[in-house]
Order: sequence, then structure tokens, then C-alpha cells
Amino acid sequence: MSDDDLQQMYQEVILDAARAPHGREHFLEGATIQAARADITNGIDSDSGKDGDSESHQISGDASMLAEHEACLAAQSHQFNPTCGDEVTVHVEVSEQEPHRLERVVWDGQGCSISQASLSIMVDLVEHQTVETAMKLSDDFHVLMESRGAGIADESVEEKLGDAIVFQGVSRYPMRIKCALLGWAGLKASIAQALASMGGSEAQGTDSPALLRQPAFSQAKE
Repeated sequence: MSDDDLQQMYQEVILDAARAPHGREHFLEGATIQAARADITNGIDSDSGKDGDSESHQISGDASMLAEHEACLAAQSHQFNPTCGDEVTVHVEVSEQEPHRLERVVWDGQGCSISQASLSIMVDLVEHQTVETAMKLSDDFHVLMESRGAGIADESVEEKLGDAIVFQGVSRYPMRIKCALLGWAGLKASIAQALASMGGSEAQGTDSPALLRQPAFSQAKE
């Protein structure tokens, strides 16, 4: 795909996501968001020793929403990108039965058009997929965002990424890469929480490179 084609497709995707971002639900209280932001931006976390200027942050807490699907475990993660002001809470519901499947993926938050569009496309790609498939897609998207604009040589991988391939151009700009990856960081953290709560061998997929490669998070105190 030529640079001109990518640019045109990128503009279309961004506009579509801005009009009606997929997976977005308003399930957070304003006070909850403000409290989380205050915990992140003030002081140093006593456990991690990281300050409020960290690349992104994780708040793991009791989900504001219960699982809508039976035999599923719900988990959520709040992510904040201080360099752009993007923040999002990603909520997942993972089936307890193997192969574990993402029965529901929704999010709430605010941010730039890149972060919002990336979240919208992420939901389209991973909802109702197995955890293994979702983690492979996350790996592939990370490779794309690390390509410095070169993209991915494997056409089959490009096809699986679908509309996410438009972020190839974004990978040229390090500060924008964080915006595009923010929602994926929330997805990985939420899945890891859900699988960990199942315990034992149930936590398959948590050794995925996508999970191991995510930035170190500072966990805000509730």
C-alpha cells in the first residue's frame, strides 16, 4: 500500500472513530477519574519508586461494572499518558472455560484522536477472539509501531491487523506511538488480571511477549 493510500485510509479511520468510537461506554464516575489522576500525578509510588512522569500507569481496582456474561471474570485497568493527556479504562470479560475468550471489551476515557481511534480498532480486532489470538494481534501491533514507518513485510499479518495498519505512519513519531499503544496496554493489563484471578494453569497466555514487553507501570493507591 502506497503512502498516499495509507494517509487517505488513516484520515477516514480517524474521522470514523471520532464520530462513533467502537466499544466506548460511559461507565466511570467523574470523581473516580479525578481521584485516579490525582494519585498518578502527585508524589512517588511507595512500591515502585516511580514518579508521576512515568510513561503510563496502571490502576487495578474493583471493576465499576460486573461481568455481563455468565462464566466470565471481569477485570479492568486505567492507563494514563502524561505526555499527551490521554487516559482510558479498559474493561474486559474473559471466559473461564478454555480456550479463554474475550467475551466483552469496552472502555471509557478521553484523549487525542490517535488514542481514541486505536482503541476503537482494537475493540473490533479482539472482542470475541481467544486470549491467544488477542495477544498475537497485540504483538503484531507492537511490531508495527516499532517499525519507524517501514510497516510489516508479512502481508498475512497486515491483513489480520485490518484497519490498524493505518498507524504505520504514526510509528515515525515516538511521542505519538504512546498514544496508539495506550489502549493496548490497558487490554493486556486487564487480561493479565483476569487470568491471574483464575489461578494455576488457567493463566495461559500471560507469558506472551506482548505482556512481558509492556512498560513498567506505577500503580496508584486507592
